[in-house]
Amino acid sequence: MTQNAFVKQRNKKLADKVVNALKKRHFDAWFCEDKSEVLKKLSELISKDAFISTGGSTTLNELGVIDYFVENGYNITSRDRAKTLEEKDNISRKAMLCDVFLMSTNALSEDGELVNIDGLGNRVAALAYGPKNVIVIAGMNKVAKNLQEAYVRARNTAAPINLQRIASVNPATETPCLYTGCCADCKSETSICAQIVTTRLCRPAGRIKVILVNEELGY
Repeated sequence: MTQNAFVKQRNKKLADKVVNALKKRHFDAWFCEDKSEVLKKLSELISKDAFISTGGSTTLNELGVIDYFVENGYNITSRDRAKTLEEKDNISRKAMLCDVFLMSTNALSEDGELVNIDGLGNRVAALAYGPKNVIVIAGMNKVAKNLQEAYVRARNTAAPINLQRIASVNPATETPCLYTGCCADCKSETSICAQIVTTRLCRPAGRIKVILVNEELGY
């Protein structure tokens, strides 16, 4: 058995605990082994006539989720495909009224709490309220031992890496973590840590659905 196989074996066992914890907090939750299982589960959950939107997500891109829906004739709009900042903003606003909002999470605890950090807040706003359904897709690398460690992961791993990604397309982005790679708890105008949201329960029950994937995905 390869080293990677041992990792996947461990992840599968841990996922049982996390899925059960999420369900106790009124989320719907599943575990998928790979991309093909994720796409199959999404096709079961989302009807062809649903209006779908997304938050910016490396995980969704790595899994080919957006391409899958476009190629199969679903009604999807993604801010990642916007050509201007104005178009991106318009898509983000319309997403608040969509049927299904797709996103990942910056971190989640073993006992089923989600932690997300945003700059403008469009993603965490849709997670909290607006879209009829939210589907969160996360690799097992996003799972932290507890809420405190989930917060640390979101702030010190996910945020600085996402800042590198954002700065690659928006040179005006200026924060300490762009240069140091670690959080400085800055008050920069372009900080992507303006909104920090913990989702400890899903209300109404089942509105937020979480799909854990036995792969390392996103940041």
